[in-house]
Formats: sequence, structure tokens, C-alpha cells
Amino acid sequence: MMNFTPDIEYQPQMAIRQYQECELIKMLDYLKIYSKFYRRLFQKEKINLDKITALTDLQHIPVTTKEDLQQFNEDFFCVERSKIVDYITTSGTLSDPTTFAMTDRDLSRLAYNEALSFTCAGARKGDIFQLMTTIDKRFMAGLAYFLGIRMMGCGIVRVGNGIPELQWDSIKRISPNTMICVPSFILKIIKYAEEHGIDYHRSNIRKAVCIGENLRNENFELNLLGQKIKEKWDIELYSTYASTEMSTTFCECKAGKGGHHHPELIICELLDSNDNPVEEGGCGELTITTLGVEGMPLLRFKTGDMVRFHYEPCSCGRTTMRISPIIGRKNQMLKFKGTTLYPASIFDVLNHVDYVENYYVEVTSNEIGTDNITVFIGCKECTEETQEKIIKDMKDKFRAKLRVSPDIQFKAIEAIRQITLPEIKRKPVKFFDKRK
Repeated sequence: MMNFTPDIEYQPQMAIRQYQECELIKMLDYLKIYSKFYRRLFQKEKINLDKITALTDLQHIPVTTKEDLQQFNEDFFCVERSKIVDYITTSGTLSDPTTFAMTDRDLSRLAYNEALSFTCAGARKGDIFQLMTTIDKRFMAGLAYFLGIRMMGCGIVRVGNGIPELQWDSIKRISPNTMICVPSFILKIIKYAEEHGIDYHRSNIRKAVCIGENLRNENFELNLLGQKIKEKWDIELYSTYASTEMSTTFCECKAGKGGHHHPELIICELLDSNDNPVEEGGCGELTITTLGVEGMPLLRFKTGDMVRFHYEPCSCGRTTMRISPIIGRKNQMLKFKGTTLYPASIFDVLNHVDYVENYYVEVTSNEIGTDNITVFIGCKECTEETQEKIIKDMKDKFRAKLRVSPDIQFKAIEAIRQITLPEIKRKPVKFFDKRK
């Protein structure tokens, strides 16, 4: 029987570092033999891999970017096409999707990764999960969840995203105790239940493993979205963070103090804008090196996500580093009226306003080269007479949370839905960067 609470996650930091340094050497040897892209990089930069023996030595190797993955995509493949069993693409939220090739061994690693994360969130053999995310459309996450749950010996109900009526029918019919979903969707199924006389408090659901949106602020307290869910439905909420490129998940434990690092699967660095390590406690761009990936391993890949690392002991007993909630995307940082913002902080305010049905944010450059931010909102039962009152209320809410207020404009709910939920995208698109 596989162990989903591996000993390495409870070892002193020095032992974890030594373990990862041994795995790093194996990974570099693999890249030198099988990766066309990295073999070319090592030769061009005259990198002597024999001298890369410590995690700190990684600084002597140039970083890998999303542009590298797009421009030289197949040069990252480390296996023949006959060994590839699954093709996956990134979501393409900020750029064109990138293709990832996965071998049978990679899918087993992916399953193990999710089993570790679900175990971290308190899942046990015999639990039943309701999957409220897509498993098709070249999507890694849905497949990963299915494989991980299966590996744990748990049950799964593959409903997919949307369709509140089918979600509640499945909950009533099969009695899952855990759901996997985007947290804002929980509010939608609560609303459906209230409108259709469903007593959701009496359902068997006890927890939600949440993806794609922050549930917590940087201090680990529930943000406005998390608070709103808990006020309506007092279930356990667990945040997870992952990406296709990492093939690894960082999931909270019951303490809710950040996503736990799985040292046997990934090496993590935190870099500043000059690709230098940030000081401990500082905010930087998460940069990762995958371990144990066969088809398309990555070395010092810059994710674009701005986070902090936390090393304080966790009450769950794990000694692994923990990742903070995502502060923002590096290329989405906004400078507005002297204040630095990320779209996520704007979304957090909007998610807590009952009369806002949907929204998106657009940023442009003005004539003096600074950022203009416009929030387009769709409201039910909004009239010309109430618009002025709504704008004043919204501006007050933004100033209270962010100290500044963007321009606010109204748009039809259906028009916003068409803009934010295009058929070719797997995730809602709520931020549009039109800066020069």
C-alpha cells in the first residue's frame, strides 16, 4: 500500500535540502541526455554540470520562460512520441496555450501528487469526491484529480463544471462528502439550492477542495470570497495551487496556513525581477524545477506567480515549506494612483458585492504612460436611477479595501458572460490587459 504521508515531509529542513540536491543531480543528468533544449542551453552557456551539486548552484543556470516553451515546444520533449500517452495544454489565460506531453509514468506521478495533496487536506480511503471541474478539453487538473482519487481508493462522481441542478441531483443520489470546485461556484450552487428549496445544510458534503481562486489573504485569514461561503455554508475549505507546467500541487492542511511543498516532486525558488533570490520572507516570482517528470521536465521555470514562502513549523507536523496565497501575476502588476495592485485584489472586492452578478477588469495606458483601470459590472435590476448610488457604493468599497477606486461602468450581464466565458477558454477570463 502506498504511503501518502511520506517521511520526507516531516524531516528537518537540512535533510529535505540534502534529499533534493541528490534528486537535482539525477535530473540534470537526465536533461543532458534527453532534452534537446537544455542540452543546447548547457553548451551555449558553458555550464559544467559537475559543479551544480547544491540548490544554491542553480543560480548559475539561466531561467526558463513561458516564451521558451512556446518557441521551442517540442525541443523540451524528452521521449519519443510512441511513449507519450496523453497530450495536455496550458489554459492559455495570458498567452497561447502550450502543449505538454505526458508518459504513463508521468500520469502515475500526477496521481501520486494529488493523493499527497488530498491526504494533506484530510481525505481518507472510502471518501467520495464530487468533481465539479472539466476532465476533458486537454485539461490537466481534472484528469489529475480523477487519477489521484482513484489511487487513494476513494470514490468519485464526475459531474464536471456548471449545471447546479445536476450537481444537487448527484449530491442527493450518491452522497459525496467532498467536492472539488472553483470556490465562487460554491456560491452559485448555494443560490440554486435556496431558490429551489434544497436544504444544503443537511447534505453529506463536509468539505470543499478549491482551485483557481484565492480563499485567503496573505495573513491566511479567509478573504471576502471565503468569508461569504462560510457565512452561508459552514463546511471545511481547502485551497490548492498548481499549474500544468509544475505537474505538482500545493494544498493546505487543516491549519490553513499555506500550500505544503512536496519535496520529492519539485524544487522551488523565489526570484526578484533580476532573477536573484529574494530575502527570506520577501515576495518573489515562484520558479520551479520538476523532479521525476519523464516526458517534459522543466529546469528553473518562471511561473509568473508572485508568492511568499513560509518556513514556520505547522501544527499538522509537516516541516515542509508552505506557499502563500497567490499575490498576483508578475506581468499583471498595476500602478494606479501611486498604489501597486494586482487584479486579484480587485476581484476580491467584487466577489463580496451581492448585487454584482458578473464583471471583468480592463487596464489601459493613458497619455502620460500610467495605468487606467476600468471595472465593467453586470447587475440585476439595475436602473438609471440606481446606477449613481451603486457607483458611489462601489467606489467606497474599493477605497476601503485598496485605498483607490477604479472607473466603474455598467454592462449587460449576458454581454459580460460572453466576454468572460469564451468557448475556446477553460477558465473565466476576467482581466484584460490593453496597455501599450
